[in-house]
Amino acid sequence: MAALRGTVLYDTSASHKEQQFTSLSPHELQWRARYEGLLLRGYQLRPRYHPNWKPSWIGTDTPADTCEDFVETIYSNVLDATKLDGNRMIYMKVIPQESSEFKIACMVSPTEHNRNPNNHCVPILDAFPDPINAANGILIMPYLHPCNDPKFESVEQLMDFIKQTLEGLSFLHSQGVAHRDCWTTNIMMDGRILYPDGHHPITPRLAPDLSRHSTVLKRSNHPIKYYFIDFGLSSYFEVGESPYVLGTKCACKTPPELSNQIPYNAFMLDVYILGRVYESELQAFSGVDALKSLAAAMTEKQPERRPTAEDSLRMFHDIRHGLTGVEGRWKRPGNRDDSATVQVVSNLTATFASWAGIKLGT
Repeated sequence: MAALRGTVLYDTSASHKEQQFTSLSPHELQWRARYEGLLLRGYQLRPRYHPNWKPSWIGTDTPADTCEDFVETIYSNVLDATKLDGNRMIYMKVIPQESSEFKIACMVSPTEHNRNPNNHCVPILDAFPDPINAANGILIMPYLHPCNDPKFESVEQLMDFIKQTLEGLSFLHSQGVAHRDCWTTNIMMDGRILYPDGHHPITPRLAPDLSRHSTVLKRSNHPIKYYFIDFGLSSYFEVGESPYVLGTKCACKTPPELSNQIPYNAFMLDVYILGRVYESELQAFSGVDALKSLAAAMTEKQPERRPTAEDSLRMFHDIRHGLTGVEGRWKRPGNRDDSATVQVVSNLTATFASWAGIKLGT
C-alpha cells in the first residue's frame, strides 16, 4: 500500500513492513540523542525519537503508514517538538552558535520589550546550547505554515500579505540586515487559527494521530501574520558599510545580478526576490494591474532602478489608498466580480506608472 514518509510515497506491503522504517536515519539518531536534554528544558520530541522507541506497528496488523511514529523528519537540522508549558507545538533548529545565522536570528527577533509592529521576523522563543555539541545552538521558534497554503482567496488577502512582507523587509533593512533569500519558501504564516483541531507537524493535511484529514478553515475572516524565516544566507552591515556582496545561492533562480565575481547590492536583491514572489501570487487574479506595476518596478533588471524596500512600501500604500472599498471584491478566477473595478484600476495604473517613473528616474 502507499504510505506517507514525509512527503514521499513508499511501498509498505506486508513483505517489506518488518524491514523498512524500523530504524532511525543518521540525523534522526542525533535527535534521539538530544531527547533527554531537551526534555529537561521543557521540550518533548515525538515518540519516534524517544531513546526506547520501538515501532508501534511491529507485531500487529496495523499498516505502518497509519501510525504516527512512522513519519520521520524531513530536514536534518530542523524538528518539531511540544513545549510542555502550554502544550504548544514549536520548531527547533540546530546551527553553530558562532554563525551569522544564529546571531542575526536572535538580533532581529521580536521581544516582549521591543515589539515593533513592522517586525515580521520569526520570533526566537528560546535559545540554548545543543545538548550533544556545545559548539551548536538550538533556536526555538513557533511552528509556522507556508505563507500560501491554504491559497489566497481574494486580492484583499494578498494585499495584506504584500503589506506585511514589505513592512518586514523595510524593518530588516533598517536594522542593517539583508535576507538574501526571501523567497516564498522562507515566508511563513502563523496558521494555527486555520487548524482548529490541530494537525500532524510533518503532514498538516492529517490529524495529529494520522487517523483522518485535518480540518482546515479558509483564510476569510481569520487574521494572519506573516514572518520571514531562515537567515542562513543573510548578511548584516554596520552603518556606513558597503552592502555589496558576492554569491549565487538563492531559492529564487532569476535575479540577474547573482554572481561570484561581480559584487551586487544585497538590499536590492531582496527587493527583486520579493517582487518575484508578488508576481507569482498575482498570476491567479485579474484586475490587479496596479499591483503588477509595483512588482515590475521591484524586479527591474538593473538593481539601481528598483525602489528600496521603504519606497516599495510607500508605493503600496498609494495603491491601496486608491483601491479602498473595492479590493475586497476581487476573488480568485471563477469566483470574482471585477467588472466595476476595471476602470478604477486602469486609471490608477496610469497614475502609478507615471509617479513611479519620476521616482525611479526613468
